[in-house]
Amino acid sequence: MNTTALVNEAYLKLVDQSRAHWNDRVHFLAVAALAMRHILTDRAKARRSLKRGGDRHRVTLDDSTIAADDAPDALLQITDALDRVAIIDARLARVVEYRFFGGLSNEEIATVLGITERTVERDWIKARMLLREMLAA
Repeated sequence: MNTTALVNEAYLKLVDQSRAHWNDRVHFLAVAALAMRHILTDRAKARRSLKRGGDRHRVTLDDSTIAADDAPDALLQITDALDRVAIIDARLARVVEYRFFGGLSNEEIATVLGITERTVERDWIKARMLLREMLAA
């Protein structure tokens, strides 16, 4: 799925929310990041389904692998690992979600979460470490 198609799908998902109230641009981008994560995860699940011949295999955190339509397992494994990180620390999962799926800067993430940029940087390091461990297991 290319960037244009992903943004279009996210727009369609967000425009359908009649009662949504965005506080500001950064809040909207944070919600859009969550929508993009769900779209990519749903697409990967569909591509991996057994009727389409999908089986699981190990992958690494590599942007080019994640973007590829022929590697849905990578995105699903990262999503599963990110869900486990959220159980440990929800803020770490949000930092990854906003940065990896939404492309938000550290400053924008700090604004959305109400924390400092330095805390965002530390959370990003911790979250990557946890994700790496969970993907290796």
